[in-house]
Amino acid sequence: SNLTCSLLAGIKIKKEVANAFVKRKKRASPYEWYLEYYKSPMEQMHERCENYPPCDYLSDQVGFALAYNRFFG
Repeated sequence: SNLTCSLLAGIKIKKEVANAFVKRKKRASPYEWYLEYYKSPMEQMHERCENYPPCDYLSDQVGFALAYNRFFG
């Protein structure tokens, strides 16, 4: 049926995306892999702020610590 076809297509796409991700990861060194998966809490906080435009903007004005505490503290 049509539902089965679209379901299988969705699974196939997910599998291709997963395979591309795995292949990309294989090229990374164990050190890069470690850094990607075990980021320091400070780095995670910086990324959280950078990914939230109001926090990112404010951090340019008043500094990271004040901006982070304003939105996430």
